[in-house]
Amino acid sequence: MREGRVAAGVALPPVRGLAAELRLSPVTVAAAYRELREKGIARGNGRAGTRITAAPPIGPRPALAVPDGVRNLLVGSPDPALLPPLPRVTPPHRLYGDAPVNPRLGRLAAERFRASGIDPAHLAVVGGALDGVERVLGAWLRPGDHVAVEDPGYPPASDLLGAMDLRAVAMPVDEFGVRPEALEAALAGGCQAALFTPRAQAPTGAAWDQARAARLAEVLAARPDVLVIEDDHAGPVSGVPVYTVAGAAQRWATIRSVSKSLGPDLRLAVLAGDAVTVSRVEGRQALGTGWVSFLLQETVAELWADPAVGQLLDRAADAYAERRGRLADALARRGVPVLARSGLAVWVPVRDESAAITALLQRGWAVAPGERFRIASPPGIRIGTGTLTEPEASRLAADIADSLTPRPRRSD
Repeated sequence: MREGRVAAGVALPPVRGLAAELRLSPVTVAAAYRELREKGIARGNGRAGTRITAAPPIGPRPALAVPDGVRNLLVGSPDPALLPPLPRVTPPHRLYGDAPVNPRLGRLAAERFRASGIDPAHLAVVGGALDGVERVLGAWLRPGDHVAVEDPGYPPASDLLGAMDLRAVAMPVDEFGVRPEALEAALAGGCQAALFTPRAQAPTGAAWDQARAARLAEVLAARPDVLVIEDDHAGPVSGVPVYTVAGAAQRWATIRSVSKSLGPDLRLAVLAGDAVTVSRVEGRQALGTGWVSFLLQETVAELWADPAVGQLLDRAADAYAERRGRLADALARRGVPVLARSGLAVWVPVRDESAAITALLQRGWAVAPGERFRIASPPGIRIGTGTLTEPEASRLAADIADSLTPRPRRSD
């Protein structure tokens, strides 16, 4: 495992067979297998034997390097100029035994969830969207369970599933998100949970419309036992309205992070869900971090309560939509297909990711290879548009179109 010669998912030989091959006692081999399971390196599967797990991870996937002088469009980060200044707050001391949700933040979050048609009766505050996803999955699933995920999708989410020894099942997406037939197939295949991004989907920018949300809810209604998680990570700066399918499930959670709208360093998201899910999330949280700092919670509440911040978020949503739209329109005029319905990035399908990445790098652009986001979907490149200027959009579109144009081969 340390040398990388045994990959996740590999089945270990039967105990007696390996004992005979190594000329050891079956008791010795069985003890070694037991130690692997105790350390989380392997997992028993009953009659299916013992398999190597994907957990625990050695470390986060390495960041892509950007050479000096190259425009960095690798990530879908917000524009610092469109983030509000952080207020100075002095909330009363939060003491042991107090409620984990700041009352003021809870009221404001409930208003926002209710306006989106999401039941805010049960709320929790977590340390960001992915922290919320992990806590909800951990509340219900066991190692080896299958989770339906978007393809292409968010790489850290895939890494998280691997670290939790959960099996990702790919659901293809189009500009309106997960395709209903893909969800049907995943659920028919035995998925115990489904993870969705209702808008600003990473990496494609896909977003549900009312018709797509209704169709997905119809599919889920036939399987009310499936855990449904909605990761609304970009929230008010997504550029499109939000729709929900949470009402179709008995076990559900909708998670709203403030990272894209108020600032990544706040590390806070509010989670609405059914009573049992929220109770389990808070119960497990109480055994670890305890609660999310009331300094952070009060800071977010102060920002949400400020009308000027609301106006800034509206301007930010318009600005991101304009920047995304400029690039999409410029690509469309050059005959290059693109997915750019919402969010802070666009997805451009390509035949050869490596060739496209290299060609754009030579022209001074660093964009993300699609292989980091894909399970079984076709290749593409992801381009962050959060800080893309109008002159850059025109030049970038021309360079993309030029880099994707087949070159005639020499025949000497």
